[in-house]
Amino acid sequence: MLAEGQIQLDYFKCPDWPDLIVEAQVYAPVAVHFDLVSAAGKLRGQNWSQVEQLLTETQTPYVNLHLTASVADYPDLPLNTSEPTHVNRVIDGLLADVWAVVDRFGPDRVIAENIPYRGTPGHHTLRPAGDPRVIRQVVQETGCGLLLDISHARMAAYYLGMDEHHYIQQLPIEKLRELHFAGVHSIEGKLRDHLAILPQDWETLEWALGNITRGDWKNPWLLAFEYGGVGEVFEWRSDPAVIREQVPKLYKLVHQPS
Repeated sequence: MLAEGQIQLDYFKCPDWPDLIVEAQVYAPVAVHFDLVSAAGKLRGQNWSQVEQLLTETQTPYVNLHLTASVADYPDLPLNTSEPTHVNRVIDGLLADVWAVVDRFGPDRVIAENIPYRGTPGHHTLRPAGDPRVIRQVVQETGCGLLLDISHARMAAYYLGMDEHHYIQQLPIEKLRELHFAGVHSIEGKLRDHLAILPQDWETLEWALGNITRGDWKNPWLLAFEYGGVGEVFEWRSDPAVIREQVPKLYKLVHQPS
């Protein structure tokens, strides 16, 4: 679609898969999204030589990591715990992992992404990792930036019983560096993302972009549309018709004069 002029975009957001990155670079610059995952102080996914190589080759400005706390890493903690000693353990683990990246690349080159908390059977992120106050503390103490995934924030807000705007405003939004966005649907009673944008999704994005235009939020370097993806797991939600329809509207919203 890009090659045929049906859509416009500035970058392809790609996972840290060298072969895919080379393929995408034929058509447009690439922004690499690294698979670095917080794991109770035992950061997963670090291949520092590859990270450094891909940063250089693509000129991606930030190293991202995901602020998660899995039940696999804290097997003795209840999924929905809010016990202060449990929360502090999660904070300590998150801090250790973020510091590991910050110490290597410097705080100005690191961004931490909020991960959705769902608190339902089959989901594995502990409640403290979805708490905006925890995320704020980790970002502030380490000095890194915020990668705000709007869809993740909306899902976490829903399962925490919070207004989604209030939830987002409690995050360290003054440290905003990058945005991710996609539609959120209710499927079999559970919220899912990486889907087509619905009317209520557009409303939230326009609210966020309004905050940026007014100067209330920092201007992020990138808005990634996270509809679909590469691989079998994403085939059912990677409809070319959706991309053809929704990418132009997103592009116009991002590039319209302030």
